[in-house]
This record gives sequence, structure tokens and C-alpha cells, in this order.
Amino acid sequence: MDAVIIDSGGANLASLEFAFARLGARTRVSADPQVIRSAARVVLPGVGSAKDAMQRLQSASIATVLPSLTQPVLGICLGMQLLFGSSEEGPTDCLGILPGTVQRLRPAPGRPVPHMGWNQIIPQREDPLLEGVVRNDYVYFVHSFAVPASDVTLATADYGTAVSAVVRQGNFWGTQFHPERSAETGARILQNFLRLQ
Repeated sequence: MDAVIIDSGGANLASLEFAFARLGARTRVSADPQVIRSAARVVLPGVGSAKDAMQRLQSASIATVLPSLTQPVLGICLGMQLLFGSSEEGPTDCLGILPGTVQRLRPAPGRPVPHMGWNQIIPQREDPLLEGVVRNDYVYFVHSFAVPASDVTLATADYGTAVSAVVRQGNFWGTQFHPERSAETGARILQNFLRLQ
């Protein structure tokens, strides 16, 4: 297997599998901690609430496995948010792999919450995950919570303030947007992830 996709109960599992399959990658969906631990790469997707997602990860004993992983790990959307210390949604204690708190987006005229649709990303520094991604490439977002830009931010998006669109610390990466729904730019990011060792 090129990657194991954690069965986090989200509705985007099939679209992720199809996105990887289009790249010629072999993936497996699993909630088995041993399968996850031995995977070459791990994807943590997420749709829904942080509290429910953390309960699922804890009940499957995945929450204790994730912080110990040494292979490349990619959190997507809520999956990215779960990598951080806590979320205002709930509030909820998350995995604590990345420093920071996930914050609720504030609605404003022209900026409804959830933030849903195409938005541009602005790379802040080079990283293998972002190879070939350029300033103002469009990607697809669906979220009501976000992580403020910080030392772990690789790329930002503007939604009234700079929010983290891509993050990294060590072998843990995250995208707030859905690469599996983000056309060529998303496919490029997934292909880059498959090259990570």
C-alpha cells in the first residue's frame, strides 16, 4: 500500500480513495491501529465535529497511535485541525501533535461561515508537499473553524484574516482544504505526499 486512509467515519473517504487511484496509488481504508502503525504513509481525513471525531479516534485506540507515528502523515480538513492541541468547537481536546488552538471563523459581510468554495492559497515557505504549487493557486475549502497562521504554517488563505491552509511539523502535514476536490492543484499536493519518505 502507498498509503493507509484512517477510517474516521467521514463522508469523504471514497473521494479520497478515488483521488489517489487517479494518481495510480494503492490505498487502504482502516481503523486498525496495527495497520496504521505499519503503513508507509497515513492520511487522517475528517468531516463533522471535532468532538465526535476525537471520540471515534479514542474508541478505536487510534488517538494514542497517531502521535507516535514516524512516517509521513497528512491531515485533511478536520483531520488537520485534530493534529492541534485543542479546538474551540466543543471545546475539544485534540491530539496535541501541533501547537495551537483551532478557532471559530467569524462571519462578516461577504464572508459567510462556513467558508465554502474555492479560495487562493499563498505559500509562505518551500516544502516538498508544495512542490509545483504557486501563489494564488485555487483550492476547495469547506470549514467553520480554522488555525491562525503560526510557525507551523506553510501556506495561508485569506478569509478576513490569514488562516493556515497548509501546515507542517516534522513528519506531520495538514491541509485545511480538500485536495481530493481541488482539481490540478490538489492532485499535485497528493502526488507530492506520495513521494514523501
